[in-house]
Amino acid sequence: MKPNVSQYLQKFSIYLVLLVLFVVCSLLSPYFLNDTNLINVSRQLCVGLLIAYGEMLLIVSGFLDLSAGSVLALAGVLSVSSYKSTGSMAVALVVAVSVAVACNVVNAFFVGNCNVPAFIATLGMQQAARGIALYYTNGQNILQLGDFVNIGQGMVGGIPVPVILVIFVTIVVWYIVNHTRYGRGIYAIGGNRSAAEASGINAKASIYKSYIINGVLVGLAGMIFMARNNAGLPNGATGYEMTGLTAAIVGGTSFVGGIGTVSGTVAGAFIIGLLENVMNLMGINSYIQQIVKGAIIVLAVSFDVMSKGKKTKKVIIVKENKGEAQMPAGKNP
Repeated sequence: MKPNVSQYLQKFSIYLVLLVLFVVCSLLSPYFLNDTNLINVSRQLCVGLLIAYGEMLLIVSGFLDLSAGSVLALAGVLSVSSYKSTGSMAVALVVAVSVAVACNVVNAFFVGNCNVPAFIATLGMQQAARGIALYYTNGQNILQLGDFVNIGQGMVGGIPVPVILVIFVTIVVWYIVNHTRYGRGIYAIGGNRSAAEASGINAKASIYKSYIINGVLVGLAGMIFMARNNAGLPNGATGYEMTGLTAAIVGGTSFVGGIGTVSGTVAGAFIIGLLENVMNLMGINSYIQQIVKGAIIVLAVSFDVMSKGKKTKKVIIVKENKGEAQMPAGKNP
């Protein structure tokens, strides 16, 4: 059966919203289309997009991560510290990724082995990781990063280094989601975990893989974040997990699990990034911006829940109608 117009609109509406928003932003501020501003927007999107990919994988699986911002800060300051001690970017990368992965393995253990709700497990890690970052630095920023800043501020052929890194990561995440057994498995787990396990999918292993991939992405985001700010900030990236969650949900990832795409997450991240940028250009109060972000989260989740509820009702009605059609004539149920 060929998809009708409403199905096409539902499938591609997020990209239409992004296009309309881009046009509106260019009309609201004369500085929006400035080359410098667009480059800044692309840099700013990178950290949030990396976190959004991790959140998308977890939400599709039926879980989430509320510790991403704090783990990012911990991985970032330890990465900066190791770079200042060794002068090696490779060592700094290994430290950042290892720390973030370790934190996420702890999350996976409590979620997968102890059946602790992901909300509680990652909320606890949020507090612990932030505390460790502050304890390690004694609450002080780490300054004078030297060439470390190139990973967040450098340019290659006129393209920001973090943008190049994120494009590469996007391709890898897209491949994992669409062309691996793990990628297919997380949709099954998020849709119906019991059925997925009955079909032979190892749900516990998938939980660990999802959190480990999330850790790799958060660790890389930590390096880029610190390099962009030219300092190791133990108090940095506060609330960034909500930025990632918002981008994923606005991009069509269902909060009840089983639905989500990489392209939709990219579109969602751009929508959030463009909104933040144009509000800054227009001089809108930062507190008002927080209200807008909160409203976007509530509206996106509400729309997701209501649309899924409507689909469920349609399926039930179709099944009932089929049952009635198959019932022999002259017999009552």
